[in-house]
Amino acid sequence: MSARAADELPEKPRRSRRGLLVAGLALVVVLIAGAVFAAFGTAGSDGADGRITVRIGATDASKEYWTTFRQLAAEHGIDLRTVAFSDYSQANPALAQGQIDVNLFQHLLFLADHNAATGDTLTPIGSTSVVPLNLYSRRHADVADIPAGGTVTIPNDATNQARALLVLQQAGLISLRGGGNPLSTVAEIDAAASKVRVLPVDAAQTVASLPSADAAVVNNNYALDADLDPSRALFGDDPAGPAAQPYTNVFVTRAEDADDPTYAKLVELYRDERVAGQVAADSRGTAVPVRRSPAELRAILAELTDEVRAAGDR
Repeated sequence: MSARAADELPEKPRRSRRGLLVAGLALVVVLIAGAVFAAFGTAGSDGADGRITVRIGATDASKEYWTTFRQLAAEHGIDLRTVAFSDYSQANPALAQGQIDVNLFQHLLFLADHNAATGDTLTPIGSTSVVPLNLYSRRHADVADIPAGGTVTIPNDATNQARALLVLQQAGLISLRGGGNPLSTVAEIDAAASKVRVLPVDAAQTVASLPSADAAVVNNNYALDADLDPSRALFGDDPAGPAAQPYTNVFVTRAEDADDPTYAKLVELYRDERVAGQVAADSRGTAVPVRRSPAELRAILAELTDEVRAAGDR
């Protein structure tokens, strides 16, 4: 999805969040269903030698730690096949339809939004970390330098958009009516009390918007891919704070496979120091590891899903 021009006002968002993640579903089916099945065969299939193939979807499959992760899985009889997705809207529909077995790219609130919007029951099976959501600029060296009336781009998917709005509010650039919450939308911005205009764009386009916008809130994976230095971010939220719980990143599978021992083994192997060390290095030390049980994760997800549904009904 292309970013809007910097001087174009965003469309007025609807309050309901139903269907925000469904729009790409048909396209996903057309583009990847046949290719994935042809390349990787049946989900979780046992080979003649007793090895198990697991197809895992990711948006950062080119990272070095995936090579180590695959090698470690192979040592335990698991052929881990990474399936790369170019944006956040694709990996959950692919999982729900059985085109992949597991995915690892999202936090709990993003998953809650997907399940609420689609009726899917995708389920977390292990936690990884919380990463900060940072504000970057190529025009200004400090938040205070951003001019009144300036433009700040943010991700347009529902959950990262809300988190970005809270970041901008904490930075003193906008004010949200009612103080904001993890489900806030741009419609809740108090324009009269805010310093900047906010322009939602596809998350993958936030980096591309930096030359024309005064600043952009950029998800960590896109920021690191673009070689943005987190230590030079103008502002960011606290990944270790209690408000970060909804943003815990998780391994996810279908509900009927939630107790699969092979998938549980993958969570364990991901936490091996050989993988974890590379993940930490890749995040430039910004990721905060989270160790929650599947039961805890599912309880948090259930609460968040109820909140998303209630907000959509208002």
